[in-house]
Formats: sequence, structure tokens, C-alpha cells
Amino acid sequence: MMRHDLPEDKWHKSSYSTDNGGQCVEKQTTADRRVGVRDSAFPALGAHVFGEAQWQEFVSAVQIGAV
Repeated sequence: MMRHDLPEDKWHKSSYSTDNGGQCVEKQTTADRRVGVRDSAFPALGAHVFGEAQWQEFVSAVQIGAV
């Protein structure tokens, strides 16, 4: 998807990430219900932004081990 300017203070690190300086996934939900996802080790590279339905499909696939 296109790069979006997302506020720096709205990112949340995955609860599965550790604080040992490793690569972590961060996400935020926008006011219009899109979901931004980025790598905390390289925030300057921007984020992938998904529609709410696309994000839920991905999360469901991960939960059942399809991806």
C-alpha cells in the first residue's frame, strides 16, 4: 500500500516482542480504522497500511497457522 504519515506517538509494540533491542513489530490504528504496521528497527522505512478487513484476515490466518 501507499506510504502514509502516521503519528509517532501512536505506535504500539507487539506484546510478543521483547525489550532486548531485537526487531519488533509495531502497529497503530488510524482514525478511519486502517491499520499501520512497521518494523521498529527501521521506522524510517515507513509502514504498510491495511484496511480493517484485510488486517483481520491476516490475523486470523496467523492464528490458524495458515501463514
